[in-house]
Amino acid sequence: MRVSASSDANGVLTGIARHAFPKAPMEVVESVEITIDGGVTGDFRGAVKPGGRGRRQVTLMERRDWAAAMADVGRSIPWQERRANLLVDNMDLPQTPGMCLRIGRDVVLEVTRETDPCERMEALAPGLRAALSSDWRGGVCTRVKVGGHITVGDEIRIEES
Repeated sequence: MRVSASSDANGVLTGIARHAFPKAPMEVVESVEITIDGGVTGDFRGAVKPGGRGRRQVTLMERRDWAAAMADVGRSIPWQERRANLLVDNMDLPQTPGMCLRIGRDVVLEVTRETDPCERMEALAPGLRAALSSDWRGGVCTRVKVGGHITVGDEIRIEES
């Protein structure tokens, strides 16, 4: 298991994507509002259901993990086809529930669990689901603790919860 990055290892937000309803195409945007009740504005998955805990409001994936999975399956598929909301570069996402990520000035996301790759990944490329299954390569699920506006290029850093 990979060790989480230290608190002074900052990354950068390199992609934002959302989808309005299940199985909808992913829309790539340059900036977006993140809210406590709805996650990524315009993304159906971020809404906290009545009685729910919002454990999967915003999903993040590391650019290098996607590149490694692509190398494993011998394909070149755009990152947003993974159906993650945010793509990060230059950092190891924490693999510990309860750890927090600050994106830009205001947004704080709490890691809740690993993002399990689904059968849709096999439809993209045979072997992709398995390629994303080891060492949290599929990314992390998070809950919104503090909302705000984020833009591609924003700094991401790990914070104490």
